[in-house]
Amino acid sequence: MTTSGNSVLDVRDIHVSYAQGDSHTAVVHGISFSVQPGEVVALVGESGSGKTSTAQAVIGLLPENGRLESGSIVLNGEDISLWNAKRLRGIRGAVISLIPQDPGNSLNPVLTIGAQVREILSLHGRIPGKEANRRVVELLEHVGLSNPDLRAKQYPHELSGGMKQRVLIAIAIALRPALIIADEPTSALDVTVQRRILDLIDDLRSEYGTAVLFVTHDLGVAADRSDRIIVLQGGRIQEQGETVKVLAAPQSAYTRKLLSDIPSLAVAPSRPTVEPGRPAAVVVSNLVQDFDLPGGRTFRAVDNVSFAVARGTTHAVVGESGSGKTTTIRAIAGFQKPTAGRTLIGDFDVGSLQADSLRQFRRKVQLVYQNPWGSLDPRQSVRAIIEEPLLNFEPIGREERERRVSAIIERVGLPAAILSRLPHALSGGQRQRVAIARALVLEPEVVVLDEAVSALDVTVQAQILALLAQLQRDLGLTYVFVSHDLAVVRQIADTVSVLQNGKQVDYGPVDYIFSAPSNAYTRELIAAIPGSKLPGYTRTPFQTECFHDPSRHIQETGLFHPFAG
Repeated sequence: MTTSGNSVLDVRDIHVSYAQGDSHTAVVHGISFSVQPGEVVALVGESGSGKTSTAQAVIGLLPENGRLESGSIVLNGEDISLWNAKRLRGIRGAVISLIPQDPGNSLNPVLTIGAQVREILSLHGRIPGKEANRRVVELLEHVGLSNPDLRAKQYPHELSGGMKQRVLIAIAIALRPALIIADEPTSALDVTVQRRILDLIDDLRSEYGTAVLFVTHDLGVAADRSDRIIVLQGGRIQEQGETVKVLAAPQSAYTRKLLSDIPSLAVAPSRPTVEPGRPAAVVVSNLVQDFDLPGGRTFRAVDNVSFAVARGTTHAVVGESGSGKTTTIRAIAGFQKPTAGRTLIGDFDVGSLQADSLRQFRRKVQLVYQNPWGSLDPRQSVRAIIEEPLLNFEPIGREERERRVSAIIERVGLPAAILSRLPHALSGGQRQRVAIARALVLEPEVVVLDEAVSALDVTVQAQILALLAQLQRDLGLTYVFVSHDLAVVRQIADTVSVLQNGKQVDYGPVDYIFSAPSNAYTRELIAAIPGSKLPGYTRTPFQTECFHDPSRHIQETGLFHPFAG
């Protein structure tokens, strides 16, 4: 453990437990570390590793059933571990601040942005009325919000995710605290927004000399942004030290495992060669999707997007929030009729399907959603969840249903004993395997995966990606994979469409797009991927002088069905 008399924070041998009925379960076991002024220390590990519990204990915000069993938390030389709630409220915001994970749920929806920033100033009685209003605008401007006077008058629902996170940072730095705890502050954000937020935190740290305790499961972010790193597993420290040294020569098998599971842009993975002339399973041709707005106006969410997906391959659709990804896949899945253009899935013209034919189409195309915690009915057993599509679509007997449910649960790598459990009894990776099993039980030809691994820890993510690749090889599945994570896309996809503001700005084989992106926006997305300081990580130089013609490349490779007019 690194300690110093000048440390902003010294955490000494803390133990944290949670009440479960009449007993307490220990989740943090003897963790010790320190944070120096102006230093960034990263707490990394998977869900359940003890990262968040440690951070919550430091700031005195453990849940009601959690408690600090023993140890000390020394902030600016004073042990605060035994302080009551009132004393802790007196230092929150003033000496120690928190940037929470989810910007969507961390702001009060019925208060203006200005009122919420002003609240931190008034709580500590530092700045009077008019001066506080001026300071609010200054803070919003300081964190890079455009039109700060306007933003102060707006409500959270009127701001994007990145803008909300900037507001939370403004609140955290308002009183220039000695320590900021950043708890997964960018995990819900697009990669380019993530980079801007992390740059902002770094600039503010340099300006004020604030120490940062950075909680993350993303080793790439930790590598790029921290001075020292603490690797947690099962509530215990596996190793800690200077970030560069730990990642260059990890002593713990767990750290080595985390590093090996990170999707990397450094080297393209080996994927089976796609045979030229393979027929298309999905053809999207000149897709346009407009939505009506008040006052007779319209908003064009998708603007003339075209791509094709060869049978048995994976096509990724990437871009930031608002780029048109979700609208595009909703058209592919038949959930909305396009304003113009066509979507063909095999013999189905999706936009022209009527009730009977749409029902048959549902068997051909299935979806796997982003959040394994929200996509499964909490009241149903795993068996009932997987069996439900068979009851809805196929009049088969009970024995055959049970055989098919058992076969698919085995295929996705889960034990038969799991069939009787409810979703709450499963881990995130197990839940996502159940969601995949449910999608595959009808034996579809096309599976649409909407950010299907973005909510998972890196090791679980690697397991699910390996499972998807194996299922594709075994069953000949065609995937449309929606993601904002280009490192994952590089690993799993054969081809890719890059969307920006509803338009397709890049399209072609994934290796070609990564080595020679034709659009500045694509280059920005790739450059924003964290992890450039990970050992052995080398980006392929962009061949920016060789802007390619996607349509010509498609014709030359013969991988794609010609677009239907």
